Amino acid sequence: MLGGINNGLFLQSFGGFIGLALLILVLKWGFTSNRRLIITPIKAGRKDQYGLLKPLPTPSNYIEAQIALQKLVDSNIKATLTQTLDGPQLMVFEKDLRAATAILKS
Repeated sequence: MLGGINNGLFLQSFGGFIGLALLILVLKWGFTSNRRLIITPIKAGRKDQYGLLKPLPTPSNYIEAQIALQKLVDSNIKATLTQTLDGPQLMVFEKDLRAATAILKS
């Protein structure tokens, strides 16, 4: 303590301002609109590019595919309808493939 001034408290107050300035710089860098940190292209793929999901025989238009999807959901089968390069496609997991095919044929 020099001359009755608490030097530690004085330096801590400047430390807060420096920390706030660093936080502002990091947030400005992270949230700039002209630069994105993660770029994920959104595009349709082929039927076989969907990992664990297997394609089902799907009708040619989107409305009939949506009706078939609702039929599978009503039968408690997890299914999804996606847009592929070949048109709308119903996809299910491999363990549900036989049951889904049987439900759609009935």
